[in-house]
This record gives sequence, structure tokens and C-alpha cells, in this order.
Amino acid sequence: MTKIQAAVWLSGASLLLASAPAFAHHSFAAEFDERQPITISGCVTRVEWMNPHAHFYLDVKDAKGNVANWEFELGSPNALMREGWMRGSMKIGDEVTVQGFRAKDGSNLVNAKSVKLADGHNLFGASSAPEGGR
Repeated sequence: MTKIQAAVWLSGASLLLASAPAFAHHSFAAEFDERQPITISGCVTRVEWMNPHAHFYLDVKDAKGNVANWEFELGSPNALMREGWMRGSMKIGDEVTVQGFRAKDGSNLVNAKSVKLADGHNLFGASSAPEGGR
């Protein structure tokens, strides 16, 4: 194998490995149901800014006072910044209200359409829902 052939092979293999996470990405309809809108409020317990989707978690009390931790999927950090988000827009301990679409499997997972922050600002979640969830 020549040096050129080895370089071409190595470049191709690198591209395949780098694109592997893209194959795992899912469509909105694969996981969420736009016929199951939900509005839910709670206390922020964790915020993760990473691609392909940012996530945050809330402790939510039900009518009986039981607390459950819910996961919320947002758009990518880049899309969120275009919607006015900053890395510090939501902090641990903040009380927020989220509108979104529940997971098809009934788990405590929501695709966030919009988030009303503790300071009263309402930001779009750069949702992968049809029409950006707006």
C-alpha cells in the first residue's frame, strides 16, 4: 500500500468514525407525540449543554406531594443561542415552567417547546417538533 493509499484509507475511516453519532440522532416523531402536549413546572436539578441536544431536568411535585425527576430535551446549544439562550439562562434551583410534547412511551421525558424562566422570560426550546415547536 502506498503512502497516498494509506492516507486516503485513514481519512475515510476517520470520517466514518466522526459521523457515527449522527447515525444515532432521532426524529421528533420517533420519540415524541405532538398529540400529547404538556405544561409542567418544577425546580431545575441539572442542565447539560451538549450536542446534538441540550437537556435539563426538573424535580416536579404531583398533586399528592410526590416528587419525580423529569428530563427535557431542547435543541442544540447553537440553536438555543440563536433563540436568545445563554449558558447561564437556567440555573440549578430555578423554578421554571415548560410547555412541550411528552414521550410516546409515557416516561418522564418531554421535548421542550418553550421554557418560562425564573425571571419571567419565555424562551423557545429550538424544539425538533414540527415547525420548531412554535
